[in-house]
Amino acid sequence: MPRVTATDAARQGARIAVLPIGSFEQHGDHLPLATDTMVATLIAERVSERYGLLNLPPVAISCSHEHEGMPGLAGTVSVSPATLMAIVNDVRRSLQRAGIHNLVLVNAHGGNYTLSNLAQEANVESAAVALFPGNEDWKAARATAGIVTGGRADMHAGELETSILMHAFPDSVGDTYANNDHDSPSRNHLTTLGMKAYTTSGVIGMPSLATAAKGQAVIEALVDRFAGCLSLFDDDHPTRRAING
Repeated sequence: MPRVTATDAARQGARIAVLPIGSFEQHGDHLPLATDTMVATLIAERVSERYGLLNLPPVAISCSHEHEGMPGLAGTVSVSPATLMAIVNDVRRSLQRAGIHNLVLVNAHGGNYTLSNLAQEANVESAAVALFPGNEDWKAARATAGIVTGGRADMHAGELETSILMHAFPDSVGDTYANNDHDSPSRNHLTTLGMKAYTTSGVIGMPSLATAAKGQAVIEALVDRFAGCLSLFDDDHPTRRAING
């Protein structure tokens, strides 16, 4: 993370904080266990710099239970959904005591479903918590970058994630990415059977299609789209005007 002191934060006077949430889970043999955390942290750093927000350190272990117990692929560590929610809510309360009442969760792990429930509950009275990137943000960024595979086919350690790490952390990408393509289009029982039922390598996607240029374009597109996320906290946002009469 960039060096920021307490004096720097006071001078900045940010009204919105950004909390990156990743995971510590298998990403095949060509990407590191911390891939999701690296991606979330990268996005959070870029948007915080662009929009003048308080950038928090990442939550690096989350809900990766579907990746556990895969033969030959060790290292995945999870916390319960209740623990993840408790961590985020504790962070929210601490920020509120410091006068920061809006929080964006930059989540880079698809298995953190519980964050959607947390946001829904937090936003009952007014917009307080946003999730980013959403499905439409990823879809638009993929299109802008020329990512060939769609979001469902490119589920894990595929073209998208490999491209982002090639761009920002090239030394972390193993040479085997070019030979690790694996297609598993039907995953109807993933929550029951886990990843091990659909891949032996840990990969679902086409990492051989990845390039650093695609990764750079994805991140730049997401940073641009983040402005729409921030507008949700604006009293002049059309939806909020309608709610407030």
